[in-house]
Amino acid sequence: MSYEQITVEDRGAVRVVTLNRPEKLNAWTPTMQGELFEAFTHGNEDPSVGAFVVTGAGRGFCAGADVSEVFAKQVDGDGPDEGNAQRPGDWVALMRTSKPVVAAINGASIGVGLSMTLSMDFLVAHPEAKLSARFVKMGVVPELASSHFLVQRCGWGNASDLVLSGRTVLGGEAGDLGLVDEVAADVVDVAVGRAESYAVNAPPSLRFAKQLLTDNGSEVDLRLVQRRELAALEQAYATSEHREAIAAFLEKREPKFR
Repeated sequence: MSYEQITVEDRGAVRVVTLNRPEKLNAWTPTMQGELFEAFTHGNEDPSVGAFVVTGAGRGFCAGADVSEVFAKQVDGDGPDEGNAQRPGDWVALMRTSKPVVAAINGASIGVGLSMTLSMDFLVAHPEAKLSARFVKMGVVPELASSHFLVQRCGWGNASDLVLSGRTVLGGEAGDLGLVDEVAADVVDVAVGRAESYAVNAPPSLRFAKQLLTDNGSEVDLRLVQRRELAALEQAYATSEHREAIAAFLEKREPKFR
């Protein structure tokens, strides 16, 4: 499909989605958001796609919301809050129900450019990438459930520091804080390799596992955690992928899930 502000490329079973406004460091717009939803929806429906990588064209990953496209219009009263009103759905829900998603943070990842990644499954950042939850610098607050995911990733103190100061950290420090999961110079290739390691596995099991992590990640009722796991296990037992895994084990071969 043809898009205006993103590109889509397949590398085997990994679909690479690239934010493509390099002249604006891939600043977020409602158009970009709509195209991302469409690209993920099509990829999730395509059985040849096993996982996604999201990265940015040029020097940046996503330098936040395009101020002229979003905030300026809102302040000037030229229309509704385009940052919210035109979003086609729940981004966090899309990420948590999607096939595995790896972020390849190749450059500036600021504001929504950071928060949009936090609900993805694995974050790889370039050592010199600049990351910031700088919402307070714009007189606003964290969104896309980043006030939840930052605490889960970084702990209370580090999350508070990042949010209350709005300071910028480089990729290396982001790795030390737990804000990202891996730091690598060849960020896209590393992210694709990570995504490939997910894409080889059984699609239903990937979906069930992601849902369990979403539901149980901050659940304190361990009996409920186990009930959810048992329910998912019963579903997994009934899949053709489980039968294929057993057959492959007995026949001493790799399973074919796709």
